[in-house]
Amino acid sequence: MIKTFSDKIKIPVTKPFLPPIEEYQNELQKIWKRNWLTNNGPVLKLLEKSISEKLALNSEIITVNNGTTALQLAFKALDLKGEVITTPFSYVATTSSLVWEGLKPIYVDIKQNDFNINENLIESAITEKTTAILATHVFGVPNNTKVIKKIAEKYNLKVIYDAAHCFGAKNSDGSVFDLGDISITSFHATKLFHTVEGGALFTQQKDIAKRIRLMRNFGHDGPTNFSGIGINGKMSEIHAAMGIVNLRYINSIITSRKSAYNLYKTLLDEQKFNFQEIPDNIAYNYPYFPLLFEDEVKAISAQKELFNKEGIQTRRYFHPILSELDYVEANSSLNIARDISSRILCLPLYADIDSRYVELICNYLNSNF
Repeated sequence: MIKTFSDKIKIPVTKPFLPPIEEYQNELQKIWKRNWLTNNGPVLKLLEKSISEKLALNSEIITVNNGTTALQLAFKALDLKGEVITTPFSYVATTSSLVWEGLKPIYVDIKQNDFNINENLIESAITEKTTAILATHVFGVPNNTKVIKKIAEKYNLKVIYDAAHCFGAKNSDGSVFDLGDISITSFHATKLFHTVEGGALFTQQKDIAKRIRLMRNFGHDGPTNFSGIGINGKMSEIHAAMGIVNLRYINSIITSRKSAYNLYKTLLDEQKFNFQEIPDNIAYNYPYFPLLFEDEVKAISAQKELFNKEGIQTRRYFHPILSELDYVEANSSLNIARDISSRILCLPLYADIDSRYVELICNYLNSNF
């Protein structure tokens, strides 16, 4: 029985799921025999088909080499210009990809309960230069998409959802990936479903899907024909093969993460800590366990003075808020985002985390804070 941290155990904040190596090797042997490594090969096509069937998608899926490429392709496919209203509380790629593509992020504050963009503040931020809304489903919790859709329709704006954390998540309408003009996701190794590196776009608009497929492969429309500008955003067969194998285990991955997540919620003292609100009407996928401390001093103390010394990795995810990046305009009105960012830590959560470690972390937190 583990009772203390005295043995200097090492607990990562996340750990990639790796399937039995024999299963992956079996897929690699097939690739070796075909000698087809990239350029929309059969494994990639099978992965797209398998994900679509597994998640019961209404959208078309277009896989790419990473989630950031997915964002950049989304902006190009929708011909975005000018300003895009977005959240300050997300991973840096949500903003950096906008700026990289010559777009100006306009930040509005988030909500205290679920950390998502406050849809009630969006309309007041719209100007004649606004062309889209880019919202992140933070830690897999869907935004209020119905309100966002109404605003977008009123002002003729495009809607893109950064759904990097959302594999397997559903709301009352089905897969979260079916929302917006385009949704994107990441298949990075830190995600609960991964292809080592990778990502995907989802859209129900066939013309947009066709355009994205062309754009991810330099605009190739046949061996010697090109249709518009493009980049090299393709996923390789080697990466797709990892996705094929990992998809077989996705149900058990989510189930085991749910168990650890619920154990945290059961054991942590609700009088001392706050949690992200998870709506009752969604099928959640348990991608992270964010914990809010009373203040920033305690959050930093927990990370630096306790966890780091004891071999437990935590992450100030997301910190700092994106409006503080040195290549965007500062915004002083984002009080809730700034507050949440200052006192949040994501605790260790992955498919095979030992429940005894969760118990130990919770006991330690309850006793010291």
